[in-house]
Amino acid sequence: MALNVVLVEPEIPQNTGNIARTCAAVGARLHLIRPLGFSLDDRYMRRAGLDYWFLMQYQVYDSLADFFRQHPDARCWYASTKAARRHSEADYRDGDYLFFGRESRGLPENLLEKVYDRCVRIPMREEARSLNLSNAVAVTLYEALRQLDYPGLSGEGALTGRDEPEAPWLDYLGKPGTDETAE
Repeated sequence: MALNVVLVEPEIPQNTGNIARTCAAVGARLHLIRPLGFSLDDRYMRRAGLDYWFLMQYQVYDSLADFFRQHPDARCWYASTKAARRHSEADYRDGDYLFFGRESRGLPENLLEKVYDRCVRIPMREEARSLNLSNAVAVTLYEALRQLDYPGLSGEGALTGRDEPEAPWLDYLGKPGTDETAE
């Protein structure tokens, strides 16, 4: 199984492209609910996803009703600034569906009213209206992955050893393995 990201009526192609890239990087499936504010061939969306499209799976639905007909037993979480529960307080499970609304309005309130006990919110300052959609997806998705212990993801990297140009600013960082700065 895998986690699922559901975008309800996304409007901005670059956000959807960034989300597609995140889904590809972590093995999550992307579900898009029409109407979409762009064509799936949109060059901005494709460019934001760069060369990761071959790694991802996505499906498009004509409506929320169409989605729920095809996934009647889906275990869902709904991201909203109107939620009372933090995103980190949810108990995510493999196969869960994480819902996000369109950039200008979020998820429909008549939906949120019916599923309010499954709504989650990313904490932020009261003065801030919301996070960017692609950032909200990444924050929530990575919290779910953290709870699941990052299944199938590599947690280690390595330096490449490539030649880099001179960097005089490195002197400000100190000597490797010590607390002293270079003179």
